[in-house]
Amino acid sequence: MTQEICIAAFYKFAHFPDYRAWREPLLLICRAAGVRGTILLAEEGVNATIAGERAGIDRVLNFLRSDPRFCDLMIKESFHSAIPFQRLKVRQKREIVALKAGSVNPLAQVGRYVDPEHWNNLIKQDDVVLVDARNKYEVALGSFSGALNPQTDSFHELPRYLDKTLTPERHKRIAMFCTGGIRCEKATAYLLQRGFEQVFHLRGGILHYLESVAPADSLWQGECFVFDERVSLGHDLAKGRITICDDCKAVASRLDEACPSCGSASLL
Repeated sequence: MTQEICIAAFYKFAHFPDYRAWREPLLLICRAAGVRGTILLAEEGVNATIAGERAGIDRVLNFLRSDPRFCDLMIKESFHSAIPFQRLKVRQKREIVALKAGSVNPLAQVGRYVDPEHWNNLIKQDDVVLVDARNKYEVALGSFSGALNPQTDSFHELPRYLDKTLTPERHKRIAMFCTGGIRCEKATAYLLQRGFEQVFHLRGGILHYLESVAPADSLWQGECFVFDERVSLGHDLAKGRITICDDCKAVASRLDEACPSCGSASLL
């Protein structure tokens, strides 16, 4: 089976007060290009995962990159045999990733970026506290060994966990990671605002790590949850073998006919 569909994930924090004027042009271009997925627009920037044929994806990206604010978009691409989205959504939001923590501004300050090839060395150090910034149903499919799991259902619950668990006096070096990097942009900005000084995050997120680091050298365990019909990805961003139950969010195998936890047949 050929994998001719490109799935492009990207985000960019930028000063974007005119974001409302972009919704209709983006809708029209995506529809004309046969592209589906979700694009979020807010005053703080853009966040998207879209899928379509190569020419269609390039058409949308070229439109975005025509604006100097988005000319350097970092794109994480993977490929599949079909578009893993049912429809196209271009939505206007208050935040492109909802931390709901007031004045946190990644444009003002964020943690230090760590490229995938240097990530292993960082997280092996004993004085580094490793935090998985994703939700608990994502962590259930895979994570880095030893990472703290905040057990959140939504990203906006993370600040409460960080405030309870970490203090600048005791925890001097903190490393964070998430799927594509956007949640860590907000979360590391939050920690810096709270007085933490040495805060690091994985550039490009787990997806960039799985794409860049050879399986033999990888410290990743399991698979990475993604918010589309593929459900999980492994190294080289290949579709994974793990799925979850749509009812109870328990982990299951794609070979299962029903959820091993609740018995539901609604496996994603």
